[in-house]
Amino acid sequence: MAAFKHRHQRLDLATAVSDLLRSMHLSQGDADRVLSKHRSAEQLKLHPLEYIASLDLDNASEPGKKLDLEWLIQWLAALSGQDYFAIDPLKIDASAITPVMSRAYALRHEILAVDVNENEVVIASAHPWYSGWEDNLQHVNRKNIRRVIANPADIRRFTTEFYRIAQSVQGAIENDGVQSTNLNSFEQMLELGNMKSPDANDQHIVNIVDWLLQYAFEQRASDIHVEPRRDQCHLRFRIDGVLHSIYQMPAKVAAAVTSRIKILGRMNVAEKRKPQDGRLKTVNLDGNEVELRLSTLPTAFGEKLVMRIFDPEVLVKRFGDLGFSREDERRWKEMTSQTSGIVLVTGPTGSGKTTTLYSTLKKLATEKVNVCTIEDPIEMVEASFNQMQVQHNIDLTFASGLRALLRQDPDIIMVGEIRDLETAEMAVQAALTGHLVISTLHTNDAPSAVTRLMELGVPSYLIKATLLGVMAQRLVRTLCPACKQPVAIEKADWQSLTKPWSAPQPGEVFSPSGCQECRDTGYHGRAGLYEIMPMSDSLSKLLNQDADIHQFRRQAAKEGMYSLRLSGAQKVASGLTTVAEVIRVTPDHSNH
Repeated sequence: MAAFKHRHQRLDLATAVSDLLRSMHLSQGDADRVLSKHRSAEQLKLHPLEYIASLDLDNASEPGKKLDLEWLIQWLAALSGQDYFAIDPLKIDASAITPVMSRAYALRHEILAVDVNENEVVIASAHPWYSGWEDNLQHVNRKNIRRVIANPADIRRFTTEFYRIAQSVQGAIENDGVQSTNLNSFEQMLELGNMKSPDANDQHIVNIVDWLLQYAFEQRASDIHVEPRRDQCHLRFRIDGVLHSIYQMPAKVAAAVTSRIKILGRMNVAEKRKPQDGRLKTVNLDGNEVELRLSTLPTAFGEKLVMRIFDPEVLVKRFGDLGFSREDERRWKEMTSQTSGIVLVTGPTGSGKTTTLYSTLKKLATEKVNVCTIEDPIEMVEASFNQMQVQHNIDLTFASGLRALLRQDPDIIMVGEIRDLETAEMAVQAALTGHLVISTLHTNDAPSAVTRLMELGVPSYLIKATLLGVMAQRLVRTLCPACKQPVAIEKADWQSLTKPWSAPQPGEVFSPSGCQECRDTGYHGRAGLYEIMPMSDSLSKLLNQDADIHQFRRQAAKEGMYSLRLSGAQKVASGLTTVAEVIRVTPDHSNH
């Protein structure tokens, strides 16, 4: 039972030690050690449990475990009868919680609002018996107060972050002198006498942009979406392939944020009627350079902006880090080590094709070879390649660019995408004249790439002469290693992945659980699934204008091609992902 004589006071070190000792989580020797350093704890101005955690003490009631901060905070929550709350910034509407109290009030009482609804305000604190703020806050907000216990370090950190961004947004509004302005291009309201507009160089806007980028890097986002609506603008991050809402701000402020980013990306700030592309380079939290590809789109409520984040670290990853099995890596290296021919990578947008291509080219680009690329647009700038970008306004297309590249004495050519017959013919011509051509196609699987080339109009005899192989790929979310749980796998679930192939069924696999590390999603990070089909003599014989894709697929499987689902089954069996996740991203060919 807690020391209730301290009910209206902040938790102090002596009370925390006494309660830990009483609940047998702390030995008497360790308790004396903690209390002997009482003065240094006060000097550090740490929460008592932060100080205890910093001493790396053993948990007397659970041998082999330490009294770490998260465990101590959950213990405090259970002791006080209040709910434990893990602060996840992606699940908190910062624009809604900051008006609950001032920043000064939050810092003075070491509290933070973490949720607001019609009936109550949820307040996080690390001092469960201190109530000096409760009555006042309830009176001001006219809502019930529900208390939760949270990590004091998180409370301090997010109090600073949430109020800083709120202050910048409010400052931008006040500088503009407009509380809410509709930027709907179809419903534009003319405000007579108001000649002002937000200055994109205003310090508040600079702060918002800086926060947005740093926050995205910290949360491992692959894309940032700035999406204008009628009155508000939604900011969203794509993390592990799933979009998360992170903030809402007035449309006028968001327009200034977009203008600031367009300036940084050397785009035309005045042009809001046409889609535009740009790029900028910045530095992430680790001090490494990061490329961002920018794209704007005029919508009914203003310019929508998407920033795709490209981490240069992907270029130095091993194939095993991308999800290649040893056999996948062997087959892929065998295809891409040829001196001439065409290698294709297929898959939908967002399936990791760019990462695979750049990682491959990075390994092939030695001082002895000339690597040239034609891209739309250039995804990542890499010093070891000679990169050229498609520019339709001056008729620089994939086909015309490829024609020019052939006069540049290349050894390896990467074509961003084969979209039409002219580009396909130029790729074939380049392969026939002794160059290795690597490109992408949008098809569901590897065998379909062959029929797609024939549909474009490439004769089957030229495909036979030049195509070295095709790789289809997808990205699946990988299970969080901190919380995944072993479960028995159902026979029907396993057959849904492996049919019509025969593969031994594992006794157990893993399922997502959810913890603070993965934001209760059960997944953390992504890995690739690969379907690699090297061209062989027997497959070439099946190539004709009446080629049966199903027969072609069956023959490829006989020669060792693992389907995307079978590749996924291997990752399910090894505990990396789940059956549901593999089925979600892979095509079903079980009937063929």
